Amino acid sequence: MNSIIPTIAVLLSLIFQQFYITEASQPITYVVGDDLGWTLEANPESWTRGKKFYAGDILEFQYDDQASNVVVVDQEGHDTCTTSDKSVEYNSGDDKIPLNFGANYFICSWQADKCQGGMKLAINATARPPVLAVH
Repeated sequence: MNSIIPTIAVLLSLIFQQFYITEASQPITYVVGDDLGWTLEANPESWTRGKKFYAGDILEFQYDDQASNVVVVDQEGHDTCTTSDKSVEYNSGDDKIPLNFGANYFICSWQADKCQGGMKLAINATARPPVLAVH
């Protein structure tokens, strides 16, 4: 009986060596507002419900570049619909912005009433959980 324990331990060790923990694969790209794009009609703040965002995921903002923009702001800019010297503006009509770990804030500053009407996002991106992978 005592001789079988080391054998089982060696076998279990070999089995577990075939598995290791690795970071999850590629980031996910989300089109903000889905088919409606980055618009008031898409109700951007509610669009995030039910989605889990991770640092490195990409938000794709699709919009009419003659009527909107997207600006990365801080929390104050999000809450007050204002930009600052630290804000970064995008205006191509198809902007892909990777999420940073933690709080990420976006507004439309093209017209103040768009942001005040709800064309803004607040997203908390967490660390991607490790997954068990077979090696």
